[in-house]
Amino acid sequence: MKKRLLGLLAIAVVVSMMLASCSQNNKPAGSATTAPDSQSEETGSTAPVEITMFAVQESGIDLTTNKFTKFVEEKFNMKFKFDTTPPDGAKEKRQISLASGDYPDAYMLPGYIDQFSQADVLKYGKQGVIVPLNDLIEQYAPNIKAAMEKDADLKAFNTAPDGNIYGLVAYSQCFHCSYPNKMWINTKWLDKLQLEMPKTPEEFKAVLKAFKTQDPNGNGVADEVPLSGSIEDFGVRVIPFLMNGFVYDDDRNYLNMTGGKVESAAVKPEWKEGLSYIKSLYDEGLIDPGAFAQNAEAFKKIGENGDSQILGAGAGMHPAIFINIDAGNKNSADYNPVPPLTGPHGSYATHDGGGVAPGAKFVITNKASEEQKIALIKLVDYMFTQEGQTNGASGMEGIDWRKPKDGEVALGEGVIPQIATIPAAEGEAPRNAGWSGTAHFYMPKEYRDSFVQGTDIYDSASYERRLYQATLLYQGHEPKELFPLWSIWVDQNEVDEVSILQTNIKSYIEQNALQFITGNKSLEKDWDAYVKGLKDLKIDRYLEILQKAYDASFK
Repeated sequence: MKKRLLGLLAIAVVVSMMLASCSQNNKPAGSATTAPDSQSEETGSTAPVEITMFAVQESGIDLTTNKFTKFVEEKFNMKFKFDTTPPDGAKEKRQISLASGDYPDAYMLPGYIDQFSQADVLKYGKQGVIVPLNDLIEQYAPNIKAAMEKDADLKAFNTAPDGNIYGLVAYSQCFHCSYPNKMWINTKWLDKLQLEMPKTPEEFKAVLKAFKTQDPNGNGVADEVPLSGSIEDFGVRVIPFLMNGFVYDDDRNYLNMTGGKVESAAVKPEWKEGLSYIKSLYDEGLIDPGAFAQNAEAFKKIGENGDSQILGAGAGMHPAIFINIDAGNKNSADYNPVPPLTGPHGSYATHDGGGVAPGAKFVITNKASEEQKIALIKLVDYMFTQEGQTNGASGMEGIDWRKPKDGEVALGEGVIPQIATIPAAEGEAPRNAGWSGTAHFYMPKEYRDSFVQGTDIYDSASYERRLYQATLLYQGHEPKELFPLWSIWVDQNEVDEVSILQTNIKSYIEQNALQFITGNKSLEKDWDAYVKGLKDLKIDRYLEILQKAYDASFK
């Protein structure tokens, strides 16, 4: 299931691959179609450097026979032995490999599947299992060095409190990813029922009620599902969009910030008020009960319900999660974004600061020799160039991408287009020419914005423009103060403690939210006991640790 969902995300990523931006003083690497004349120029060695690397094998990719693999093996005089795993179970396999002591020279993992968490980075860095990259970057990685000098937040993501760089994040300033909790409504049904786009929670409720009772699909059967979602990531949970008219819901840890102080949203009166509103939707049958239990595969079965369209509104970062967007689709153009609802206490949109997950997607272990470390850092440094990032993530030039043609336009307004994808022909076998998310290293906004995109937003080839335009409706609706959990480093002596607290508190908040919404608990009778339960789980201590980490990082 994760493969299918991640494959959908890959559509958005692939159609948005653009040239990685480097410092003007750093020239891109050589041609994408020719290797260096002398292998020894890259590594100082004539025998290939053999390297074992743990990596995720995504759908349609065979890393061993991959064209990008063959290209970099020749370019950097290296030979890979991959320890691969499918996306499902990747985290468990990685942890087992580390625990066994029989681990590879390096790990390279898609950030959206299973990268090292910050806690992992500190733990294994302190143990010496993963090695600092500082000196390697200084001596052999001018593009990585330039990128961190250019983007201070990239350096902050990569630099642990002790000053060491134990690994590198997947740095993608994905605009549409940074506002994940969108709502997509069936505008064909709105038009048929002569309804306006809802602007407030109560207007949204009225629309959902009309979807349920007025047979908008015209089949004479009360089979419409007014609102659905699922329980995974990528903005598919229904609560945040609905809650954001009452109090800011970050859809991760339920943290707010006021006057430089971190606080929990989930104990505020506005949270209780938001739960009451969502409960009213549930009580009237306007929310699919499956939204609180189903995976994205089940969600998509509702969005693609054979001949009879039944979904009124769906939560998701992008609509391809719950409908088909491929050429010949029937329903894609019917689903369009609902702007953030203006509730009694605000009109917020969940924002994560840019879509970069903290931790490390690439680390080198203490199993690697000096020669292997140098080869690895040079490989990654290549993927910090425009050519290397595009060849690695999108596929090789001439196979998966080409130079732009006259008249083609870039995603970003006023941006000069740099690269265009070569669409796959119907029925074409996987090209196996790139590493997809495994190669996502440095994709700043200017890189993504320079990718060629068509102007028809309902054409699957122009999907990124559709998401870009939708996200403009959400931009600026984040609170003036955001608690930047994604970019702070907790003291390594408190990492284990805060990790346990975070897991327990998050689970408790989510379980109780569901119980309040479904009526298994009463908001009037059980609210005080719920708040006391959070106190018993040491939420005050949790906030204290986070405040300390914030103060150390930003003051």
